[in-house]
Amino acid sequence: MAVTYATVTWDQLHRDARLLAESLVEQGPFKGIVAVTRGGLIPAAIIARELDCRLVETVSVITYDDEKASTPKIIKSPTAAGDGEGFLVIDDLVDSGVTAREIRQILPKSYFACLYAKPLGKPLTDSFVVEVTQETWILFPWDTAPLFVPPLARKKQG
Repeated sequence: MAVTYATVTWDQLHRDARLLAESLVEQGPFKGIVAVTRGGLIPAAIIARELDCRLVETVSVITYDDEKASTPKIIKSPTAAGDGEGFLVIDDLVDSGVTAREIRQILPKSYFACLYAKPLGKPLTDSFVVEVTQETWILFPWDTAPLFVPPLARKKQG
């Protein structure tokens, strides 16, 4: 299976988080937000601001070792969220659904939303903004660095 890469800029991420927040206004109000670390932290902060929600909890689930999927392991539970009733769970992406399944087990009454969804994970989310193919690997702004690119004219000289 060929992997394609899609780069998400800070501006795009912010726009998509605000679009998600706009769709979530009708689902609330929420008691609090659970950010799935690490990828859900920044979208959760933007959404918390837009929903005027002050209680932000985290859940840490390790499911990847670099780009390889591994057995999920919860390394920090979202204690303040209880069983998830009245809580909004935010992640950047639902991919295979492994992380979402783990979170749904510990927060069965929560509302799960993410910015981007792949076909295998899509059934496990309640809301998302953009669907991408299963073969797409999303490069988030915190995973990339801006690099100097020489002007095109300099390439012709060399």
